[in-house]
Amino acid sequence: MTRPSFTEALSTRPWLLADGATGTNYFQVGLVSGDAPEMWNEEHPERVRDLHRRFIEAGADIILTNSFGGNRYRLKLHNAEDRVREINIAAAKNARAEADAAGRPVYVGGSMGPTGEIFEPIGTLSHDAGVEAFAEQALALKEGGVDVLWIETMSSEEELRAAVEGASRAGLPIVTTMSFDTNGRTMMGITPKAFGALAGSLDTQPVAIGANCGVGASELIATVLGITAARPDANVVAKGNCGVPQYVDGHIHYSGTPELMADYARIALDAGAKIIGGCCGTSPEHLAAMRKALETHVKGSRPPIELVEERLGSVSELAKGHDAAAAGAARRERRRGHG
Repeated sequence: MTRPSFTEALSTRPWLLADGATGTNYFQVGLVSGDAPEMWNEEHPERVRDLHRRFIEAGADIILTNSFGGNRYRLKLHNAEDRVREINIAAAKNARAEADAAGRPVYVGGSMGPTGEIFEPIGTLSHDAGVEAFAEQALALKEGGVDVLWIETMSSEEELRAAVEGASRAGLPIVTTMSFDTNGRTMMGITPKAFGALAGSLDTQPVAIGANCGVGASELIATVLGITAARPDANVVAKGNCGVPQYVDGHIHYSGTPELMADYARIALDAGAKIIGGCCGTSPEHLAAMRKALETHVKGSRPPIELVEERLGSVSELAKGHDAAAAGAARRERRRGHG
């Protein structure tokens, strides 16, 4: 039986479950802070494959390769900038092997994170250099057998544009997500609504857009509400952190229980998300609870922000779309105009 393509699955299924965290799960099996998890694709492939397998067993329809920092700029920090191709091919093959052994359609997303550089005009990295770096990674992930290129955790328009342009050279479907922080904006000031418009203006249209990481599950839902309001036509991704990070006994611990993440999954679906998964702190146990929740949930009406706060935790005023500073400035401007 031929497996439907990723875009076919996206257009015919009511939802797809994406996997959970990579780094926070690797820390539990020996990754040391400061080490590059991407190196594990070759050094500890069995650990990489084991996590993919556990997410698939928990019910993931989409697993992301262990290649988030697999571009030449990130790998340069580990003197591996000339090994982009091998590392990304290994990452793709590790995920592909587990997806193919699943006995049901499981799609492999080639994870592509930021370069860590600041793009022109604010920084020094040129658009063309960024495009080349992302193209190099995308082509290697394609060679390794991914189904879709998954550009994630972006914060600037310049980098997003370069990433999508570079990734488009591989000719695969593209998913792109940005990360919105406590203020309901990316680190570079982009709002969910602005991201919806920006994604719509790209030369190569992503098959899905959305948000990942950020603060906690409640803020991520607020972001999804913003994106779906701006782009009701888009397939939207919600990949939220497992509750809120807390520092406990020298380690970062995420507050989210499997019950909270199950609730988050149901609310994300009601908010208009099509692809739902977890980011930092999300374990296979959390994901299994999310799978069960989605399978038994009948999609309901769009949740008001009050419900999101009541069930998942508080949401900042800016994330709700209340920008007091901007509103005050606009009021002052209007008063001046009348003077």
